[in-house]
Amino acid sequence: MTSQRANNAVPSLLSRDARRHQALAAAYVVPEAVRCVQCGICSFNCPLGIDVRAHAWQGRPVTESYCLSCGECVARCPRGVLRFESSSIFRWQEQVADEG
Repeated sequence: MTSQRANNAVPSLLSRDARRHQALAAAYVVPEAVRCVQCGICSFNCPLGIDVRAHAWQGRPVTESYCLSCGECVARCPRGVLRFESSSIFRWQEQVADEG
């Protein structure tokens, strides 16, 4: 009985992770510059070495094409300065695909 529950849980876990990945892939990191204290924890935890701190200092979103949207910088920020925001470019591409 327990193995049957485990087998049923796997598809729901995978679909949940797929939905999360899809949502994060269509987003980018946006800082709230006035709250940033320039500690650098965000940049230190970026697996690709993006200088997220500089983006936060300047109030610019992290829009580098090589950003994985993994969320490490957002999760590690001690002041909650960073957040994900959906990108309209992906919505535009979806609309074009739906029309075509």
